[in-house]
Amino acid sequence: MSRRTIGFWYRLAAVITKPPLLLLFRRDWRGMEHIPADGGFITAINHNSYLDMFSYGHFQYNTGRVPRFLAKAALFKAPGVGILLRGTGQIPVYRESSNAFGAFRAAVEAVERGECVAFYPEGTLTRDPGQWPMTAKTGVARAALLTKAPVVPVAQWGANLAMPPYAKENKVRFFPRKTLQVKAGPPVDLTPFYDKEPTPEVLKEATEIIMSAITGLLEDLRGERAPEKPYDLREIRAQERRKAAEEGTK
Repeated sequence: MSRRTIGFWYRLAAVITKPPLLLLFRRDWRGMEHIPADGGFITAINHNSYLDMFSYGHFQYNTGRVPRFLAKAALFKAPGVGILLRGTGQIPVYRESSNAFGAFRAAVEAVERGECVAFYPEGTLTRDPGQWPMTAKTGVARAALLTKAPVVPVAQWGANLAMPPYAKENKVRFFPRKTLQVKAGPPVDLTPFYDKEPTPEVLKEATEIIMSAITGLLEDLRGERAPEKPYDLREIRAQERRKAAEEGTK
C-alpha cells in the first residue's frame, strides 16, 4: 500500500481516533525517515499498553504508509471496532486453533503485495516489571526471512504511563498529559540469514537481533539501560509450574 492509497476506512479511523489522541497526549516522534516510501515492509514494535496500537498507528499514519496489525480475532466481533478493523484490513489472529497459521500466511501475502504489516514480536503485553521488551516469539523473523522485506524496529513509550499493562480501571491516568514517544530505527540487517535454513536456532538468532534493535531504541527514549537479560515469560511460567508441583508433593 503506497502513500497514495490509504483508503476510506483508514481515513475514517483517523477522523475518529486522532482528535482524542491530540487532546489527551503530547507527541515526540522520531525516525519517520526510516519508514519506506514504497514496497512491502515489516515493522516490529514493543508492546506495553492497550493504547499503543493507537499511539503507533497515529505515528505511522502520518508517514503516509498505514500498517496492518495482527489483532485478536475476538476484537473483530466487537460492535463498531470490528467494522473498522475489517475495513482497514487488519489481520485476525485465532490463537490456539487450526486457523492460527492463517494470520501468518495473510501477513506474508500482505507484505508481498507491497503493504506494511506491524508485528508485536512479544505476542502479548510485556510482563517485565520494568516494562522492557520480553523474549519474543519467532513469527516476525520467519516472515522477514520468507519475504526478505525490510524490518523496521520501532520503540514506543508513554501510552503505558496512561494505561499500564494489565492495569485495573482505576489505575488509568490521562492527566497530567503524557507524551507519546515513538522512535523508528533503520531496517535491521538480516541478510546473513537469507541463505540459511530457517531452523529454530536461526529464527531465534534473527529474532534476538530484531529485539535488540527495539530495546536499544527504547533505551534512547527512556534514557535508561535495559536489563542485560530479557524477561522470559516461558521460563518464568515453567518455574512457577515446577514450584507448584514441588509444593503439591509436600
